Amino acid sequence: MFDKLSIPIIQAPMLGATTEAIAIAVSKTGAMGSYAAAGSAPDQILNGVKAIRAATDQPFAVNLFVLDPVDPPPAMVAEAMARLAPWRERYGLPAQSIPNSWAQAFAPQFAALVEAAPPAASFTFGALTRDQARALKARGTYLIGTATTVAEARHWAEIGADAICAQGIEAGGHRGTFLKSMPESSIGTMALVPTIRQAVNLPVIAAGGIMDGAGVAAALALGAVAVQLGSAFLLSEEVTVSAPWRKAIETAPDDPTRLTRAISGRYARGIDNEFMATMRPIEDEIAPYPIQNALTQELRAAATKAGSPDVLSLWAGQAIKLARPGPAARIVEELWADAQAVMRRAAEKYAG
Repeated sequence: MFDKLSIPIIQAPMLGATTEAIAIAVSKTGAMGSYAAAGSAPDQILNGVKAIRAATDQPFAVNLFVLDPVDPPPAMVAEAMARLAPWRERYGLPAQSIPNSWAQAFAPQFAALVEAAPPAASFTFGALTRDQARALKARGTYLIGTATTVAEARHWAEIGADAICAQGIEAGGHRGTFLKSMPESSIGTMALVPTIRQAVNLPVIAAGGIMDGAGVAAALALGAVAVQLGSAFLLSEEVTVSAPWRKAIETAPDDPTRLTRAISGRYARGIDNEFMATMRPIEDEIAPYPIQNALTQELRAAATKAGSPDVLSLWAGQAIKLARPGPAARIVEELWADAQAVMRRAAEKYAG
């Protein structure tokens, strides 16, 4: 798969920020675009893959969240809704109703993915079963599993993954952790990539905190076959970030991000805001994903409409200050040109 890429860069799938448009733009450069399909219904997945295929013959990936069905206790839901009530009042929302569904069901999503048979598929929040992995690979789809620890990488290798995406703690958005607790899985990209390479005989993709050409070069020097960047594209023309999210990125202070469960119920890294700070003392009590995520959805939509970042999921990696605007294709080309220049300078300086 990676021999087919003329640029060893992968645009990370970022649900809520990326669509088929950026996947097409990135793949056309010779890098790999990703379609964030975790929030999509099965027919949308089929149509999305069809649209990308119609626009480019270059490799691309589709990403899904591995989620089990949930049936939360009524007391948990009531408690979560009570915590959100004052915030809903702030934005003029009525008393909350229980959502019709907590998240897209994974099984029909996965069936659609197998039917669509994209060139590559990546998964986070959990791992496939061996049977699921075999079914997907039988359709010719290259299987990428997200790991935040060596143990998770080994787990993916055992079920038949073709490559591992090593997600360092610096990464923006949701943590892919699924075997141990978040504190036990808080490993930086620079340490995670070589330790996974040593543990499993699979290609490793470096992800987390990489925002410029020097970072791309460093990850490749560690032995990564490709580098996955998400936050680097958050100011690109093709993303669908809201106006307050974009402004928060553009005006972010130094070291602006924090890990939080407050917004979605699963640890994710974003630019700190009032909601995250207020909920921090009770973070361990918050309902898990996707319960909290579904319950805050209407609130986040109201805040976006009001132009307020106070309760938004302002997902961003630790190096978000390095984000650059422009077309996604130009960002890819500039990143790769800068990385090549860094590697040439290093070779010239330290050769012989």
